[in-house]
Amino acid sequence: MNIEQERKNRLKKMLNKMKEQILNEAREEIKKFQTGEKRQIVEAVMDDADLSVIDLSEDISLKQLSTHRDILKKIEEALRKLEEGTYGICEMCGDEIPEERLKILPFAIYCRDCQEKIEMIEKFESEEG
Repeated sequence: MNIEQERKNRLKKMLNKMKEQILNEAREEIKKFQTGEKRQIVEAVMDDADLSVIDLSEDISLKQLSTHRDILKKIEEALRKLEEGTYGICEMCGDEIPEERLKILPFAIYCRDCQEKIEMIEKFESEEG
């Protein structure tokens, strides 16, 4: 097996592991809603402040599910790119994104240098406006 194929296999395994972890977390959140785990607490509670805490907790859970969905989309895109051979290539400069960066941020689409340039531009634009 060549070095490129080994790298592809490592990255695919890493992405699939992350995907499974996110799916498990999402399943747990969904299960809490289905079983009414958070609402069951309300039955023992009588004041409005406690109800607000439950509502806030459910809002946070929904936000987490939304975040999980967004991450899963990015992972699916990364897996698609991996199959077509474009994964790990900076979309700005075309250089290879180091595997160390991809281990930390598996769905990175820019190398560190280009990401820093983008962040500097965004910071400059936000200070102007």
